[in-house]
Amino acid sequence: MVNAKSTQCHGQPATVLAIGSAFPSNVLMQEEAPDFFFKVSNTERLVDLKKKFTKICNASTIKKRHMLFTEEIAKQNPSIVTPNAPSLGARQSIVINEVPKLAKLAAEQAIKEWGQPVSKLTHLIFCTTSGFAMPAFDCELANLLELPPTVKRFMLYHQGCQGGGTTLRLAKDLAENNPGARVLAVCVEITLHGFHIPSEENLDNLVSLAIFGDGASAVIVGTDPDLTAEQPLFEIISANQKLVPDSSGAIVSDVDETGFMVHLSRDVPTLASKDAESCLQEAFAPLGISDWNSIFWVLHPGGVAIMDKIEAKLKLMKEKLVASRNIFANYGNMQSATAMIVLDEMRKKSVEAKKETTGDGFEWGVLLAFGPGMTVETIVLRAISV
Repeated sequence: MVNAKSTQCHGQPATVLAIGSAFPSNVLMQEEAPDFFFKVSNTERLVDLKKKFTKICNASTIKKRHMLFTEEIAKQNPSIVTPNAPSLGARQSIVINEVPKLAKLAAEQAIKEWGQPVSKLTHLIFCTTSGFAMPAFDCELANLLELPPTVKRFMLYHQGCQGGGTTLRLAKDLAENNPGARVLAVCVEITLHGFHIPSEENLDNLVSLAIFGDGASAVIVGTDPDLTAEQPLFEIISANQKLVPDSSGAIVSDVDETGFMVHLSRDVPTLASKDAESCLQEAFAPLGISDWNSIFWVLHPGGVAIMDKIEAKLKLMKEKLVASRNIFANYGNMQSATAMIVLDEMRKKSVEAKKETTGDGFEWGVLLAFGPGMTVETIVLRAISV
């Protein structure tokens, strides 16, 4: 057996003790997305653009997504679907109410699985790209969950798709450097903040409309689990972050009176796959692992092209990215919330299939996420036997 102590962790590694998730009740089938978006934005006259968008939707491999945005919301907030209209205030008034609610649902699911009173939670991390508020969402969630007033809070804004990895890395550091700590980490994303109507002037936006969905994830992390009351799922062996050279323009965003706008370069899949292997080599060298098919995979499904590129670059077997592809097909890219939901998918499928570990039968695995910067988060995980 590989010695886990040869990695970053010098004592007992932080452990994922519970995972929860939550989604808006409204479901958008991908085959209905072109009609929905062009109808609510009154752009059905743009026949050629709609055909182009339909092609992107069909190529996405997504079947459905959960989305807060509905035709009713569009009617009640016409500025959101009016070209170049000042609508940031309207968007903010919705997300600052809905983001904490969705966070609460995911957190409650994780807390229920954990099985311990909230009074034992010592730290709270809240990550979102959806809106901003002061007091921040971490304060609101602490109040909604009735957490101890002494809980130590951390608020992460605009981390984008790597946010799940960033949040887990921070949770690991907090747990391992504060004996007895129990860290609740929550990621929430609602795309309404960045919705823009289809336009020939902004073709980047078509990709965003086709792949992003809404959702929330929550994990509880701590060291030295009490095996009489807690059920550890994964050990967090190491956590690394890296900036990909010459990639700062690959994923950028702007916030102005019309809302939050994301610009995605076509080079993102190539850039992601280019540095993936070096990140893996650095992370797994202390463990003596270099066969990427001998580990389980929790790849943030940023898009089908990213998954395809990494699969080809690392010569992965098709089954390695099944969990990532399943979540992407049924929920789309939920930015920071996605990685933990993929991890939960793997855990549940492993138990259903009666595999030996929560890592789909493999002891060692990786959580890999890419985001603005371009940033790569590489988390080495060790699955617990089931």
